[in-house]
Parts: sequence; C-alpha cells; structure tokens
Amino acid sequence: MKRSWWYRFIFLLFLAIIAAVSIIPTVFDYDEETSKFPIKSKINLGLDLQGGLYMILGIDFNKVYKDEIKGYARKMEYTLKGQEIKSQVGTVDTTSPDDPLHSMIIDNLTDVEAAKSKIKSYFGNLLRLTKQDGNTLQYGLSQSLKTRIEEQSVSKSIEVIRNRIDEFGVTEPEILSQGKDRIIVQLPGVKDIDRAKSLIGKTAKLEFKIVNDTVASTTIDTWLKKAEGKNIIYKKGERFSDYLGRLNEFLKDDLPANFELAFKKTVNKHTNEIDTKIPFLVDVNPRLTGDELADAYVDFDRQKNEPYVSMNFKSRGAKMFEKITGENTGKRMAVILDGNVYTAPNINEKIGGGRAQITLGYGDFNTLMKQARDIALVLRAGALPVQLDFLEQRIVGPSLGQDSIKKARIASFIGCILVFIFIVVYYKVAGAIAMVTLSLNVLFVLACLVGFEATLTLPGIAGIALTIGMAVDANIIIYERIREEIRRGVSNYKSMEGGFEHAFWTIIDANITTALAGLCLLNFGTGPIRGFAVTLLIGIVVTVYTAYFVGKLFFEFYMNKVEGQELSI
Repeated sequence: MKRSWWYRFIFLLFLAIIAAVSIIPTVFDYDEETSKFPIKSKINLGLDLQGGLYMILGIDFNKVYKDEIKGYARKMEYTLKGQEIKSQVGTVDTTSPDDPLHSMIIDNLTDVEAAKSKIKSYFGNLLRLTKQDGNTLQYGLSQSLKTRIEEQSVSKSIEVIRNRIDEFGVTEPEILSQGKDRIIVQLPGVKDIDRAKSLIGKTAKLEFKIVNDTVASTTIDTWLKKAEGKNIIYKKGERFSDYLGRLNEFLKDDLPANFELAFKKTVNKHTNEIDTKIPFLVDVNPRLTGDELADAYVDFDRQKNEPYVSMNFKSRGAKMFEKITGENTGKRMAVILDGNVYTAPNINEKIGGGRAQITLGYGDFNTLMKQARDIALVLRAGALPVQLDFLEQRIVGPSLGQDSIKKARIASFIGCILVFIFIVVYYKVAGAIAMVTLSLNVLFVLACLVGFEATLTLPGIAGIALTIGMAVDANIIIYERIREEIRRGVSNYKSMEGGFEHAFWTIIDANITTALAGLCLLNFGTGPIRGFAVTLLIGIVVTVYTAYFVGKLFFEFYMNKVEGQELSI
C-alpha cells in the first residue's frame, strides 16, 4: 500500500477511537458524579425523550410602556428641579393602552417654554410632546424607545430566566424567543413543576453592597475551610443562594457584624459546573437595589477606545447613590445579581447626577465589549423586570420518552438490518464495505453530538435515520458509476477511481442543497425542528467523509488484495 494510504488509514483509526471512547458514557449510562471514566460528557436527551416541562411565556408590553412613562415622569420632574423649574407629576392617560401618556404640570406659566426646551434637550430621542394645555404638558414614549423596549424586554427576561434555571440545576434548558413578545422554555428532566414555575416567575434581584476590605483574604479562606470541614460545600444541582444561606448561617459568629459572604463565580460553558468562586465580604443589607436603576448600556471612552457600562438611576436612586458614594469614597462597591458578584469597582469620588459607570479590566477590545454587554444586560434585567404571563404549559412524562427511545431503538435496529441485507446481497463485497462506512457514519454522528453538547430529540433521531438513508444513496451512486466503467471495458482499478471521481460532485451537490435546507431550519426553527436540523447538518458532513473518503480508502485496500481478479460489486 502507498504511504498516503497509511496516513489516511491512521487518521481514520484515530477518529474512530476518539469517537468510540466519547460515546462510552452514553452507551453504558455512566453517572457523571460517581463515574471514574475520564470522559464525563453524555448525549443530552431532549424534553420529548426524558420528559419535563414545556412553557410559553408572554410579555404584556402595555404594562411595560405604562411603567416606563411613569419612570420618565419622575426623571423629568428631577431634571426640571435641577434647573430651578418647579413642576409636579400629573396623571397617566391610558385611553390607548399601547401608547400611555403622562402629564407634567409646570407651576409657573412663564416657565413652560423653558421646561419644554429642557425636557427636549434631555429626553428628545426618548419622549415626544403630544399636547400642551396651558401649564400642563403631556408626553408619550417615542417610537424608537418603544422599539428598543420591545427588543430588550425579551433579552432581559431570557437572561433573568436563565439565571434562575442555572441555579435550579436543570441540564440543557432551552430558552428562546418566539416573535417579539413570547418566550419558550423547555426544562428536560424537571420533576418539581411547581417549584420550577415559581422560580421562573420571579425576577432578578439586583443589589449594590459595599465591600469590606479590612478583613484579610487569608482569614476568609480560613472561614471557608472551616465550613468545608463541616461539609458545607456547594453541591451540583443545588441553588447557589441556598448554599450561601447555609454558609453565612454557619459562619455568623465569625463574620463581622452586618456583613456576609458573597461570591463572584465563573461557570464552565462545557460542563455547566462552577470553575472558580472568588469570595467577597459585603453588607448584609444592600445600600441600593435594582428598583432604583433606570437603565444600563454600553458606552465608550473615546480617548482610550475602551467600552464601559454606563448606568442611569431614577431620581430617588440618584440621590441615594450620590450619598452612598460620598460616604464610601476609596472603598469598593459590589454589583450583585441573584447572589452572584458581577463586578466590584472602586469608588474614586462622590458620584452625582444620577449617572455612574463601571470600568472593566484588561483584555482585548472584543473581550471587553462582550463583558460590557453582559454586565449591562444583567443590570437592565434587574432594573426593569417585566411581567411574564404563563400562556401555555405542557408536562411531558418520562415514561413517554422512554417508550419513544425503546421504539426508536427497535425501529433503528430493524431498519439497519434490512438495509445491510439489501446492500450486501446486491453489491456483495462492495456492500460489506458500505456496511462498514455506514456503521462509522453513525458512530461519528453520535460522537459529534457529545462533542458539541447537542441535545438529542425525537426529531433528531429522525435526522440520524435520514442521514443513514443519504449515506446509502451516496454509496449507490458510487457503485453504479463503478459498474458503468466496468461495462465500458475499463480496468478494475481505473473503474474504481473513475466511479469515485465522477460521483464526487453529484454527492456534494445533493448534500449542499440538503444542508441549505437544514441551515434554514436551524436558523428559523424552534425546539424539535432545531434538533432535527442539528443532527441533519452533522450527518451531512459525516456522510460526505465516510461515503466518499472512507469508502475509497477501503476500496483501495480491497483492490490491492484482488488485483487482476473480477470485482465483487
């Protein structure tokens, strides 16, 4: 055999060994907690295979608009007060529910024009003047602001739900938007339905707390080791806030008065486990909560060309923030969302005007930009919770999933046996080669599902079945081309090379068109449709490799053994 053949064979052997090892935990159903096998990842089963909870949540934007215009009314009052223009917040007109209007009453008629000018300069792109009646001004939300609210409300809600579900310990939850006002939540394996619904229905809790840096880090480490000695540790699947409660209760005699421990934790995106926990000693009672935050967004330092997070407080929150920063200059303020410390910047000076910023650490622009967006998103999620209505709920029992798996296994076994019998009888030795490539095809597809941490659903199993059919089709195209070359009187080796060469672009063309359809399903589909698209796209790539390149590899080996003899095809 040529040296190039051995290179390709060793590469195939390497891939086959890696694939086989990666699916062992799934095949033998190893427990991720107790198993000593080096690979812990398994194929995640979707809602339809292991049961769980499926919900559709809706957002009432009319209520959101009403809350927003109320907030801006207070901002206008505070802004005018700063310009020494006396005003009063009027009433909300909800005649049109999707366009609530709020009135502002200017005490002195002579200040009306000045008030309009100031409001326009501060809120020109956010609010619109709808009516003026003497000293009463009526404002509504601008269309651009309403569009931004619609876009952000869904992303905020998804972030809130994801934070809660991560604490709930659900593996592979699927949370995605549907349209502009709906969110689909799928929680595979959830058994405590009421607790899950209660968890999702809550909103993120944002808190600002002062960090106590007078206690040495070695002392905090000693406290943590003391707790670990009493088996007070975080266990996978446990709510992190529950762990914090147990920890602080145990250490209450050691901790300084009115202080508690909080952590900045990082979660491994592959294993969904906590990689690091950085402890902070913070106030028990927050100095400020997310209820006082109006907005948070990414801004840029033009001189350094670096992003940072800018925050706007409501009028009351602005006064509180100014007082807190003035009293705690030189200390650190922790921004905590659902018990997790996201950042703890230094307070360099007293901050007034209702605006603050969070500067980020070191790193390249893209890393800092992503970090800034994430922080701004969670801040907004805590600042402006939206009401989520449970529009639809379906509970899928685990027995249904097990029954589906059992029937799918039987159907797959029968289907494979029939395909193998047909292809071996019809193509003889070449059919046996096809059988080996088909087996490798399925092995590689399952290994890719493990590697990509994809979720296998019932439609996903259908995608694997379709992949096998496409792989058989590719083999038939190749073998029929080889037969054509033989009938033309071409030598066996040349017939084999010609068959693979002429069939290549036909196989590529057929799979590319199918892949384009799969990409559309992946991009626009939801839930089970995406599961089907994932396995289909993985199967297409694997099919091209196994049917053409692996098939040709085995055929070259076969031709080397039967050189000069008649092909069994």
